[in-house]
Amino acid sequence: MRRTIPRKLDIAGRSGSKKRMETENSPLSAGYHDVAPNMLATIVTCLEMTARPAPRANPPTDGLTVERWRSPSLDDYRALYRRVGEDWLWVSRALMADDPLMTIIGDPAVEIYAMMRDGERLGLLELDFREAGQCELSFFGLDQSLIGAGAGRILMNVAIDKAWEKPISRFWVHTCHLDHPAALAFYQRSGFTPYKRMVEIFEDPRQTGKLRADAAQHFPILKSE
Repeated sequence: MRRTIPRKLDIAGRSGSKKRMETENSPLSAGYHDVAPNMLATIVTCLEMTARPAPRANPPTDGLTVERWRSPSLDDYRALYRRVGEDWLWVSRALMADDPLMTIIGDPAVEIYAMMRDGERLGLLELDFREAGQCELSFFGLDQSLIGAGAGRILMNVAIDKAWEKPISRFWVHTCHLDHPAALAFYQRSGFTPYKRMVEIFEDPRQTGKLRADAAQHFPILKSE
């Protein structure tokens, strides 16, 4: 349940920047700021860990496994991405052109894992090691049926193990308030520490037809007059 931020500034699904999210934008002044009806605004929290945390025990697995997903097809990858992310307004990888997407998911420095049960993919974990000495938790999401049942802890334990197997000094992620309401606290319990907060404004993909109109019902669509 994380959204990514663009190679310039994209969140929860919108592609990850490889820096500490430093931007040239000035901080917003105190007070209220209007957002156009066709746009969404979200508070982004960037988090990191600089040492491997103490291990946390897995809950009962209930038949769940986490498997490395080597060379996924574009269709299969997009299907899982939408399954776990559409209700949190993940959109970047769903809309990315074939060649750039294949370049990312086919890169040997990008590791993709699927949470499985009875041969069905129910969770997505993506680790990006393309920047030396760092790992970005690019995507982390579960099918709605698994949320709140302990599957997130299982998947996060794999993420931490796989990230710190490499010679890194920093593991980082960002989330926003369009994600599951428990996401930020979950990342903190997992050992991540917040270091930066931003506001992102972006076009509502439900109003452009890029995502289904009934996605993310926890965040209502505003209709223009």
